[in-house]
Amino acid sequence: MELSVINQTDVKEFEQYEEDFHEIAKRTWKVLERNDDVSFAVIFIDDEEIHAMNREYRGVDRPTDVITFALQDEMSELESMYEEIEQELGDIFISVDTAKRQAEEYGHSLRREVCFLFTHGLLHLLGYDHMTEEDEKVMFALQDMILDGWVSRC
Repeated sequence: MELSVINQTDVKEFEQYEEDFHEIAKRTWKVLERNDDVSFAVIFIDDEEIHAMNREYRGVDRPTDVITFALQDEMSELESMYEEIEQELGDIFISVDTAKRQAEEYGHSLRREVCFLFTHGLLHLLGYDHMTEEDEKVMFALQDMILDGWVSRC
């Protein structure tokens, strides 16, 4: 598994979470009983940048906390037959501004918020969504299974 962490902001404190991301990815693979070799990236951006992305790609004119661009949705049948080849999952964009704000609003640590946003984004890259109530229950239960016991809610 190859994970790239890219910080496109001046906020250097977010670079400290790379080790957490690797552990969460390992936990995710264990929970989902996966053994495929993948690569993906996490990119830290600010509210201005994520607002523009949200407006352009989702038609929502406001900043958000996390946006993912999954490449697996576009993978051809031929490509999917070669599971032994490392697959590029896509990118997870996290807003440092919104992460800080939400950590304070929800009363938990910034580490918990960043790890939650990463986990949420990773599950989106893996095909999970929360568009229906049932899908939301599944995805949120997985988030809890992956994070609980790793990073405290406080």
